[in-house]
Order: sequence, then structure tokens, then C-alpha cells
Amino acid sequence: MNAPTLNWRCLPFDALHARTLYALLQLRTEVFVMEQDCVFQDMDGADARCFHLLGEAADQTLVAYARLVPAGLKFAEASIGRVVTLPAARGGGLGHVLMREAVRALHGLWGVQPIRIGAQARLEAFYRQHGFEPDGPIYIEDGIDHIEMVRAA
Repeated sequence: MNAPTLNWRCLPFDALHARTLYALLQLRTEVFVMEQDCVFQDMDGADARCFHLLGEAADQTLVAYARLVPAGLKFAEASIGRVVTLPAARGGGLGHVLMREAVRALHGLWGVQPIRIGAQARLEAFYRQHGFEPDGPIYIEDGIDHIEMVRAA
């Protein structure tokens, strides 16, 4: 199965329409809270200072999402977080398409630079395929093993 063709938009928080904001929060909750059985504060106060990468199907269903975080907000470096795909759309490489788009969009916004992420440790091999290398020990965040990874400029 191939990844679907999506319309990509990268918007600052204030440009998100209410329906779009609802859809992205719903997708994040569906995966990070319900699917991963993890109670955590998703709305962490950072969204308003970030850009939001939206991968939407032809019918405007939100299928893929990532939050682009400016340098100095979460880490000294710019970051990509809240990386998520619609469960029904998985298995065809959509996550890889999303990460390529996220790196491209981040570099387009703030220039080519290192990118640091706090990745779920189980996804280390996935992020390695996108140029990220571990940078520190595994740590627990919200009850899940994580590892910081950096992608060089």
C-alpha cells in the first residue's frame, strides 16, 4: 500500500481555523492518549508559538500532523514534535512522508539547522532513517521510554 497523496499546509497557530484546530487535537488525543494509553497534558502551552504541519486528504480529513517548534522553546535547537498519523492510514509509508515534509518545512521556516527531537525510544530506528542520531540516554516521559535525537544541519 502506498502513502496517500496529501495536501500539505504549514500554519502558525493563529491561522488555524477552529475546525482544523479541533481535528489536530482530536488526532493527537486519539493516538497519544487513547491508542497509547497515556494520560498526559497534550495542550502544554507551546502550540501558540509553533507552526503546525497538516497533511490532509482530498476530502480535507487530517491524515498526518507534526508540530514544528522554534529553537529555544523545547530545546536549544528547533524541534519536530507531536508526529502523528491517522491509524487507518498507516502501513504505506505515510510516516516517512510526514517526516520528510516536516524537515523540509522546518528548514523553510527557520533555515537549515540542527533539529533535536524527544523520540519514543521504540521509534529510534524510524528516526534514524531521517538522519537523526541518539544524543543521550533513554529517559521516561509520561510513562514511556524516550530518547533525544539530533539531526545535523
